Amino acid sequence: MLEIIIKLILALAVGSLIGAEREFREKSAGLRTITLVCLGSTLFTIFSSIFDPVRGDPSRVAASIVTGIGFLGAGVILREKKHVWGLTTAAIIWLVAALGMGIGIGQYFTVGLATAATLTILWGFPKLDYLSKARDTYTYEIVAPSEKAKFDALVGKFKEVGLKITSQIVERKGNKIIVTWQAYGNPESHARLMQEFLADTEIDEFRIL
Repeated sequence: MLEIIIKLILALAVGSLIGAEREFREKSAGLRTITLVCLGSTLFTIFSSIFDPVRGDPSRVAASIVTGIGFLGAGVILREKKHVWGLTTAAIIWLVAALGMGIGIGQYFTVGLATAATLTILWGFPKLDYLSKARDTYTYEIVAPSEKAKFDALVGKFKEVGLKITSQIVERKGNKIIVTWQAYGNPESHARLMQEFLADTEIDEFRIL
């Protein structure tokens, strides 16, 4: 009984440590969710260890935990057009379930190392994450007068702010043109371009797709 109590306390501690990071960053799965996942996977593993091997296979419980966590993780992933959010949170739910299973079978040293590694990645790698997002691709759609000079001026704005156009589609509609650009560059350059387009009174419509 004492060992079970220790396992449950450890599951609460590990889940709370990792869940606090998600809560701090205001993610879709926070302190309570992550802690409950860790505690739940620990309980399932503890219960599976006391099943009668003749009547059931304890390893099937572990496999079921992995499957169930997959559905839970999928619920925190959001997709909007070309952007996807929640992948890191989903991965953390999956990892915390593994930590809970490790606690359930008494692999405390491994769980401790894995928890330390997880917190290092979550707290110590933000700069690397920033570098990976230092270049973004945005899709711009603009409706403007069908004039070559105006079109050239719009294209020139991308170069002025330091963005590289990777694709361009031009359509004519009466005396207007609808131009769709994909441009690649750093977030600051994209922000400057947005301000330039918003300030241009000759642009009839401006969208970011």
